[in-house]
Amino acid sequence: AMASETVKETTGTLFVVATPLGNLDDLTFRAVKCLKEVDLIACEDTRRTAKLLNHLGINKPMVSCHKHNEHERLTTLEKVASDNQCAALVSDAGMPLISDPGSPLIERAIELGMQVVPIAGPSAFVLALVASGLPLDAFVFEGFLPDPGAALKLKLAELAGEKRTMVFYVSPHKIERTLSQMLEQLGKRKVCLGRELTKFHEEFIRGDLETLA
Repeated sequence: AMASETVKETTGTLFVVATPLGNLDDLTFRAVKCLKEVDLIACEDTRRTAKLLNHLGINKPMVSCHKHNEHERLTTLEKVASDNQCAALVSDAGMPLISDPGSPLIERAIELGMQVVPIAGPSAFVLALVASGLPLDAFVFEGFLPDPGAALKLKLAELAGEKRTMVFYVSPHKIERTLSQMLEQLGKRKVCLGRELTKFHEEFIRGDLETLA
């Protein structure tokens, strides 16, 4: 009995699969092959993923995995592992786990001795960075900022001394108030706004915080 407890056998595989931000041509051959072959797909929103799978002619069991039920989903993952099956984790768009749910799933998969295999593909902040024209020898990804107000002021004050290029996700209806608070806290820095990446109305606006605000 003791011996079997010390031997940690690999059981099952969890693929972390990047999906298109908008343009379906950004799906890799490898991602399609993976989605066709796995036993189960864990996704942020089953309706959104169903559209993608229908487009590819794939019919697979899906479970939703968002921040409110992540921990229930761990039992689903445990079953995948004990049956030595394969599951894929996808988000609504882009690379899973980057400002998206799923971290507990990866942590549990590693604890269970599963193989965790990332499948390359789009990530919005990387695309924004390479088109920005800002220095990229070093950068900081901050994800979503707090809502405009006291919490945002505090966060930006913490970042005021940051010399590296900073990347943020900001929802469109908060952009004006966020930019004016950025100007207050960060001064007239160079800035690039990217929106609708990979989609028909993709746009980059470059300038400094004063002109953009």
